[in-house]
Amino acid sequence: MLNWSITFLIIAIVAGFFGFGGIEGTATEIAKVLFLLFLVLFVISLIFGRRVPPAA
Repeated sequence: MLNWSITFLIIAIVAGFFGFGGIEGTATEIAKVLFLLFLVLFVISLIFGRRVPPAA
């Protein structure tokens, strides 16, 4: 998911460089949403991820 976010960010930068404002704005918003979703899922996986059973 982080790869998709970086891909859309690169698309936004290239589109902005060539003057395509509509595509740039859309790609930037998609990149932001994907990155936020990645961060939320990452924090959840850190909290609930690997549970080590107590030693007997």
